[in-house]
Amino acid sequence: MMPSKTLTALQSWSSVGRWTLFGTTACVVISVIFNALMFGDLGPAALQRSIVSAVVLPVMLGVPLFFYMSIRVRGLAITNRRLGLVARTDSLTACLNRGAFTSKVGSLLAHRPYGANGALLMIDADNFKAINDLFGHDAGDEALTIIARSIRTILRAGDLVGRMGGEEFGVYLPDVDQRGAETVAERIRRSVNLAVFAPDGQQRSLSVSIGGVAFDGPAGFSELFRIADQRLYGAKQTGRNRVTVVHVNDYPVIDLKRSA
Repeated sequence: MMPSKTLTALQSWSSVGRWTLFGTTACVVISVIFNALMFGDLGPAALQRSIVSAVVLPVMLGVPLFFYMSIRVRGLAITNRRLGLVARTDSLTACLNRGAFTSKVGSLLAHRPYGANGALLMIDADNFKAINDLFGHDAGDEALTIIARSIRTILRAGDLVGRMGGEEFGVYLPDVDQRGAETVAERIRRSVNLAVFAPDGQQRSLSVSIGGVAFDGPAGFSELFRIADQRLYGAKQTGRNRVTVVHVNDYPVIDLKRSA
């Protein structure tokens, strides 16, 4: 299958070609009709010469003009697309930022087929303050990029990951049940554990705590976020480096105390 970036580039150049062709053709048609009406009474020889002129001149002028204009429009479209990507993306981890992630997941939840299932995971780096304190904020940034990369290696096409702020990430998993969400969350946890992180030249362990909520009925982002966030801090309370996923209709209420 052709990579999406290549396909987009081909589509963009195809658009340039179409605008150049159609624009020039339109100019030729209009010019031919105008010359036929203006010089049709001057005889066949004059009409033939005017028609040739009506074709040649628009082609000579229209092709470079429309090509240049199409290139400029293509450049503006690419710039706008890149600016949109920058506006939606966290610069450090290359994940969606909080606003983009919340908006995208909310839209998917609102427009998903009736009865479709899915899950929302909240992922938080364990003991992140200690990493910053011991090794510096540059090492903390490196740890976040490693965690983000470890998460992405596990996800499928169509899954979404966003940085919710600080050392917390959100993952939206469409078309999975509670057991499937637990499996994905556990794979993410192990992937982070196995990641190479050596800020001082020696391998240091990374771990995350994960809370999640699965659903198969009507669900809004705010409700799912609240439950998943509760499960996340429940996982923190019970020892960190663990996964807790519940169903939206059946989750226990616990007394939570936030910890790093």
